[in-house]
Amino acid sequence: MKKIAWITDSTCGLSQDFIDQHNIFVLPMIVIINNISYREDIDITKDEVYQLLQQHGEGAKTSQPPFGEFVELYKRLKDEYEIGIALHASSQLTGTYQSSMSAAKMEDFQVEVIDSKIGSYALGKMIKKGIQMEQEGKSYDEIVRVLKTYPDQTEMYLLPRSLEQLKRSGRVSTTQAVFANLLKINLILQFDNGKVIVEEKIRSQKKAVKHLFQKIEEVYRSGRVDEIGIMHAGAKELAEQWKDELKHLYENLKIRVEPLVPVAGIHTGHGTMAISWLKI
Repeated sequence: MKKIAWITDSTCGLSQDFIDQHNIFVLPMIVIINNISYREDIDITKDEVYQLLQQHGEGAKTSQPPFGEFVELYKRLKDEYEIGIALHASSQLTGTYQSSMSAAKMEDFQVEVIDSKIGSYALGKMIKKGIQMEQEGKSYDEIVRVLKTYPDQTEMYLLPRSLEQLKRSGRVSTTQAVFANLLKINLILQFDNGKVIVEEKIRSQKKAVKHLFQKIEEVYRSGRVDEIGIMHAGAKELAEQWKDELKHLYENLKIRVEPLVPVAGIHTGHGTMAISWLKI
């Protein structure tokens, strides 16, 4: 079997230990807060991003890695690996997918570039599944075939704590934010074919959380998940509380808690909670 290079970007949400253990090549997203640029997971941690976001949310944004970094990576990989698989965050949110394809073509490196149509926990789970298949001796073609089915088997829901950061980032208007706050409306956002849309508008935070837990109940009862991810934008304590509640309900369900990747959290704001899974 050909030696596979695994490539992704820092929206994958994978731990540094896992990345190092499996020699995954991760291109860092750029986080810009208070007019200062940081390379995600190199110059700044995800938790530090959300600490700064509380103070300097106005104008905060993310950017993909410079195209030259993709070119340099593929130039190096061409000498070290025979073939590659790259999984990137939704092409609707960032240009890493397009840049990865263009750079690989420019350097004539044979790599299958896959648009995950999502990010964070679910993207990381796809990569873990792919590496597991490689370790089991599956062929390159079979691994790619299975990985290409995964983007349509993922779900992710986000619950912003408030609409303030969505207003700051221009995702909702000031009028919409004021109206929603007056009526105590909570927006539940969902990934839909790579785009983030409003899945539900719910009065009261308690009912919104209940709605998310019902989503978990439904997918758990379907028998198609063995693990889910709970992600948070600087609200680890709350995420751990959710985990404890869910473990009490579903003893056999594996639950991972991790920070929400900034490409999503920068727009939804500090305190955002999210749930996600890959159906099998």
